[in-house]
Amino acid sequence: MNMANETSDAATYAAVYIGVETVIGISAVLGNILVIWAVRLNPSLQTTTFYFIVSLALADLAVGFLVMPLAIVLSLGIHFHFHVCLFICCFIIVLTNASILSLLAIAIDRYLRIKIPTRYRTVTTRRIGLSVCIVWIISFLVGMVPMFGWNNRFSLNEEHQHYLDCTFENVMSKEYIINFYVSGWVFLPLIIMLILYIEIFRLLRKQLKQNPTNYAKKGVFYGKEYKTAKSLALVLLLFALSWLPLAILNCVQFYNPNVKKLGLYQPTIFLFILLSHANSAMNPIIYAFKIKKFKEAYIHILRPNVNAEVYGS
Repeated sequence: MNMANETSDAATYAAVYIGVETVIGISAVLGNILVIWAVRLNPSLQTTTFYFIVSLALADLAVGFLVMPLAIVLSLGIHFHFHVCLFICCFIIVLTNASILSLLAIAIDRYLRIKIPTRYRTVTTRRIGLSVCIVWIISFLVGMVPMFGWNNRFSLNEEHQHYLDCTFENVMSKEYIINFYVSGWVFLPLIIMLILYIEIFRLLRKQLKQNPTNYAKKGVFYGKEYKTAKSLALVLLLFALSWLPLAILNCVQFYNPNVKKLGLYQPTIFLFILLSHANSAMNPIIYAFKIKKFKEAYIHILRPNVNAEVYGS
């Protein structure tokens, strides 16, 4: 009887998970297409920081369009060849890492813009494009490490080393996930970004307090930078709140495997996965409410007959 109840509960969790995942995926795709379209439409958004925002939007778009369907496949445990399943899991990590490194690139870009504004003006579009390429190359290399041997293949029974039920836990090495990926490519970048934004706000407040006679000239620039920094810091905060629960639960499960035996583990892991994926749909909403240029571009796209000042400041 208990076995039947557990099976029924698992089926219910899976059905709810798939339904919510589908809604989030559609929202992420539509929202991030809107972000990319807005940057393309509005010349005032075509600056260094917003190129990194496009990189982030591309990663989030791919999460909605590709990762979420693949995550549903993993939740169903469909029978696949080991390396096909491993590639699916690695691909998910590549796109997740691209989001994290895009956020890190945004934080570095804002810091340099405030710290060395004169030298920053010499940064060219070519350099920004190169930086975006580096973000994606590093993300690809980090995510594809398990394909070169750091995986679970040889810890499985011989019959499962070729075909198996495709789930994340079956193919991915826990040591790779916790000791390499979560520690080095989730926690560490988040700590660096936190330090950078604290320093950004310190520098901005310092600049706004100094030289009151030049406030009209300097204050406009630093005032705008302060507002933009607050909006981007909010993006970072929501990213951290969305991804840290899953990362922390993985760490807890790694050091205390008995946690999986708890009845609430499966719905909790589904909830935290959904929360992490929902982050890909959050950023377009933040831009609409916090960055005026995005709001104007959205209005122009969604309501072309409205005479919005899209190309304003």
